[in-house]
Amino acid sequence: MELKKLIKRCKKNDIKSQKLLYEMFSSVLFSISLKYSRNYDEAEDNLQDAFIKIFEKIHQFNNNGSFEGWLKRIMVNTCLQRYRNQKVFELVNEEALKAEEVYVEDQPFTLQFLLQCIQSLPDRYRLVFNLYTLDGFSHKEIAQRLQISEGTSKSNLSRAKELLRKKIVSANLDNRFTYKINIR
Repeated sequence: MELKKLIKRCKKNDIKSQKLLYEMFSSVLFSISLKYSRNYDEAEDNLQDAFIKIFEKIHQFNNNGSFEGWLKRIMVNTCLQRYRNQKVFELVNEEALKAEEVYVEDQPFTLQFLLQCIQSLPDRYRLVFNLYTLDGFSHKEIAQRLQISEGTSKSNLSRAKELLRKKIVSANLDNRFTYKINIR
């Protein structure tokens, strides 16, 4: 079925069309949800909440721009909403922060391992890390989305990078591999 027709039917609350839309986009949106969630179960909850919002707000989509982009924005905002009203952000002294860049050269880690490392970060660090590093938002945009200061965004990113670096290094328990660690 053509996407425009499917959207039109979803706007009329057609359950079969909603199911088809879910099947078309759930895997893409779930991968986004995994990035922002603490674990798999929370990612599933966020996905469910996002689809509820999508079906409630689908009448607002007016075929301007990408429908998939619109869905992704709702997914990210749904994940962020879970943390907005919690006091998960802290401001640290920016002078004490190092401008560390990290990447892992010739790393034997799986994507699953890296995702678990990211998911294990405290909420404030995980959200800022994902928004900045994986989704390309500026600190100004992150500050607006999370209702925090730019300084808090910068400090939380720095702390996230340091924690990830430590997790990756500590995973190298047998010291068979050497890593050049630079998280950007």
